Amino acid sequence: MDRPLLYITRLLPQPVLDAIPRHYDVLLEPTDHPPTMEELRRGFHQADAVICTLTDRIEASLLSHTTRLKIIANYAVGYNNIDLSATTQHGIIVTNTPDVLTDATADLTWALLLGVSRRVAEGHTWVRTGTWPGWTPTQLLGAAVSGKLLGIIGMGRIGQAVAQRAAGFRMPVIYAGRHPVSPPSNLTWDRLPLDTVLAQSDFLSLHVPLTDTTHHLIGPRELARMKPTAYLINTSRGPVVDEAALVSALAAGSIAGAALDVYEQEPLVSAGLLSLPNVLLLPHLGSATLETRVRMGQICLDNIAALFEGRLVPNRVN
Repeated sequence: MDRPLLYITRLLPQPVLDAIPRHYDVLLEPTDHPPTMEELRRGFHQADAVICTLTDRIEASLLSHTTRLKIIANYAVGYNNIDLSATTQHGIIVTNTPDVLTDATADLTWALLLGVSRRVAEGHTWVRTGTWPGWTPTQLLGAAVSGKLLGIIGMGRIGQAVAQRAAGFRMPVIYAGRHPVSPPSNLTWDRLPLDTVLAQSDFLSLHVPLTDTTHHLIGPRELARMKPTAYLINTSRGPVVDEAALVSALAAGSIAGAALDVYEQEPLVSAGLLSLPNVLLLPHLGSATLETRVRMGQICLDNIAALFEGRLVPNRVN
């Protein structure tokens, strides 16, 4: 029996690539750059299974080129890049990689929160460029973190992991979410209406999926409700924040600062954000630890193997 052909749209960590040839014939894009639409069409036309990334737009027009494809394993937790209705209509299973990147993303959230409040990037650049004149009492004054109020929007796995880490900074936690959650026995998290969380938080961290409901969840109205001393942290999805409104709020001093790992039009970043000193910008590093990225690839392979071995496919989203 012929082995299934697996199409991989991007280079993955080497331990993942090393595991593939034992079970599949491989069609791999030769670079770490996003494949063109023509390359995607060719891969989808030939493949029995696909591992794609969050930057690959899997739309109905692309699926019309499939003849053998049975499963798409998305190398991400989110799957807003895939037209689930179209894949279901074509009888193609879609899976994701839940749970595995919770800690990595929560850790990075705290790196952003501390980085923007204590002006870490500015200090790093100052020292690196050799322009630091030496210590002074008024140099790069930032905002204290310990004891401040942390607000979280979206209290899923990552939101809860971020909230648990707040205990080390003696920070009370409030949150807005669809459902109440039970914190560990030694902690208290207060579920409040969104407007209240916006108005009271010293640090506001976003942890919602990108849906029609959450698109531009944070816009001009929401930013106007925040404290002028507050900081916005986003490690969820870029379009959750109205980027133009955020630039205006930062420039006007309506909020103190922002730290972002995701953007509306990745990899493009608005010129306004690039020019502002009170914003910390990272290149979508939420899950970027070697351990996490390898495990994500392993989960994709586990999902695919289950299908071809006749088992129930885990992590199915359609």
